[in-house]
Amino acid sequence: MRDRILEYFRSLPYRKADVSKLKDDLHIQTSSSFTALVKELNNLIDEAILIEGENHEYTLIENTNFMTGILHLKRRGYGFVLPDHPNEEDVYIPSSALHDAMNLDHVLVRVLNRSNRFRKEGEIVRILKRNRTHIVGTVVTSKKEAILLVDDSTIKQEVFITKNNLLGAKDGDKVYASILNYSKKGRIECAVKRILGRKTDPGVDVLSKLFEYNIDPFFSDELLAQAKKLKFTPEYENRKDLRNLPFVTIDGVDAKDFDDAVYVERDEQDNYKLYVSIADVSHYVSEGSLLDEEAFRRGTSIYLADRVVPMLPEVLSNDLCSLKPMEDRLCITCEMLLKQDGSLKQYDLYPSIIRSSARLTYHNVNLLYEGEDLIQKRDITKMLFDLRSLASLLKKRRQSMGSLDFVTQEAKFILDEDGKVQEILLREHGVAESVIEECMLQANKVVAEHFHWMEVPFIYRVHDKPDEAKLRKLVEISAAFGYKVKGTHEVSRHELKQLLKRIKHTPYEQVINMLILRSMQKAIYSHVNIGHYGLAFPYYTHFTSPIRRYPDLIVHRLIRQYIFKSDLSEKTLLHVKQIIESIASQSSKTERNAVNLERDVAAMKMAEFMSSHIGEEFEGYISSITSFGLYITLPNTIEGLVHISNLQDDYYHYDAHFMMLIGENTHKTYRIGNTVKVKVTSVNIIDGEIDFKLISGGDILETNRPKQKSSS
Repeated sequence: MRDRILEYFRSLPYRKADVSKLKDDLHIQTSSSFTALVKELNNLIDEAILIEGENHEYTLIENTNFMTGILHLKRRGYGFVLPDHPNEEDVYIPSSALHDAMNLDHVLVRVLNRSNRFRKEGEIVRILKRNRTHIVGTVVTSKKEAILLVDDSTIKQEVFITKNNLLGAKDGDKVYASILNYSKKGRIECAVKRILGRKTDPGVDVLSKLFEYNIDPFFSDELLAQAKKLKFTPEYENRKDLRNLPFVTIDGVDAKDFDDAVYVERDEQDNYKLYVSIADVSHYVSEGSLLDEEAFRRGTSIYLADRVVPMLPEVLSNDLCSLKPMEDRLCITCEMLLKQDGSLKQYDLYPSIIRSSARLTYHNVNLLYEGEDLIQKRDITKMLFDLRSLASLLKKRRQSMGSLDFVTQEAKFILDEDGKVQEILLREHGVAESVIEECMLQANKVVAEHFHWMEVPFIYRVHDKPDEAKLRKLVEISAAFGYKVKGTHEVSRHELKQLLKRIKHTPYEQVINMLILRSMQKAIYSHVNIGHYGLAFPYYTHFTSPIRRYPDLIVHRLIRQYIFKSDLSEKTLLHVKQIIESIASQSSKTERNAVNLERDVAAMKMAEFMSSHIGEEFEGYISSITSFGLYITLPNTIEGLVHISNLQDDYYHYDAHFMMLIGENTHKTYRIGNTVKVKVTSVNIIDGEIDFKLISGGDILETNRPKQKSSS
């Protein structure tokens, strides 16, 4: 019956029908069939596949102004719904239109007519599925019951715990509590499931954030027991022995898992033979095992200011699947022969066994490239310079194809023994980082293209074209800075590339980079290959990090199945086809959750750091402007808000078109990119919020503005 109903509505665009018409058109004649019809209609409405209109007519949701998605609430009360369909825009939800929905709930939204061309606006009409099952907070006890002071400030309801559900938690304990009753007279009832520690204990702040995001940093005893049973068993017969090649790993100084090793050599024709060998995690983690199920659930390793939460237990991530120096390790190798111009001549994918000759750091390799040789092994030194030459060719070729290279800044946190932030620096990104990045990009591209032409079910890393409305807004703001960009209806990738080139090493570099990034779609995992817009690659996947990304593990598993085992049977292809879409969806979801968590923890640690600098003045730039104030970013990436109520020299109006604040009487203007001086007035560590007061700044003086340039 379900299939008949859906086929009926999908057969004609914008088809509508009430129950009576459906009964006639589907030739429903028996009472049991009619009951089945009504039941399935209700199911389809509950799932928000069909929408019932005012006249009790049903139609597909895609033919209406309704949509479904995940609600992302902001601490200031409003939210955005990220649509289930990846090609739809996010929808802004004001606080008055939330209707009891909570952060990360799956919701049905009515998109309102007052949506403008830069931002859709809507209201939540139904909660399809509650996301939150647990709440993190601090216990405050009383005679009758305990109140939970929740960490998540988007939760406005009172949360209480009865005495018999405290699990021994005392006043001031930080706890992880399960929700027993979602709405009881405007209150939420919980039961303590885990005591995290005293709220002032070292590391409890980050631990609380992890549980707030439904991420358990601990592996179960059963899982750890299964992992400990795994042993390294060298396979020399079925693997290509590459132990004679001086592979190296190059990672950050704090890295503990080394899942990629590289080696390059040049032949008499000056061609480059590049080997990218990746730890063969799929050899140890088999489909359907407890380890596999846990890796699927986690989706990714998470890198926070004070810890790493791995996707796989340390016996795998830091030992069996870590390419430690002078130890035999199982790998999957992508061997590529590249011409003098960086173009691919031939390649091969095969199982291998390698022995890394050195564990190098980005820092030491960068020093080598700058003229200070700290490595001392001559064969490795020569190879590293060949690697740099090849990476330069690959980057030049990639850029010539239209690849966009953004300049982004990342914070590096220096912590003391108690996990308190002592200093926040900019993370370096030197030549060595770029060298490894180019090698990984090349291997990922080769693997993706191979499977594209095989025409088998596969998982790709895709990046859709940017939103044109946001790009037009970028063009207008860039023009206000003095940078004209060609394109009335559509802005080409070439124009974006030229803009990035022209702003390099100017005061506007970070701001315009950020604006371009905001106009971009999110890269996701998909079983459908649409290419990668940002990289300008028609084929791209993630193959190079199976220790820390589940999609990479799946790619390894498919390489083994399709290539090494030559298993292209109908049964295998059907099985992969049935599971690959859900794997891609789950991987995209867990990645996004991890990114949001990493940002939250970084913001919390920045607020913690600035708590000892209240009253001090700093110079920064306006990185974003909203109707309620100015966001100021400092040189070390710390961001804070100057609330509009603290701009007391005038009454300021918000120009959403150009993202500016304009004084009503003074005509003083604040816009993105302005250099300003601010004073730290207050912080909220749990919410990661920093409040600034503006000391000076505003208009960029005409003498400091860049000269107008044409896009040619």
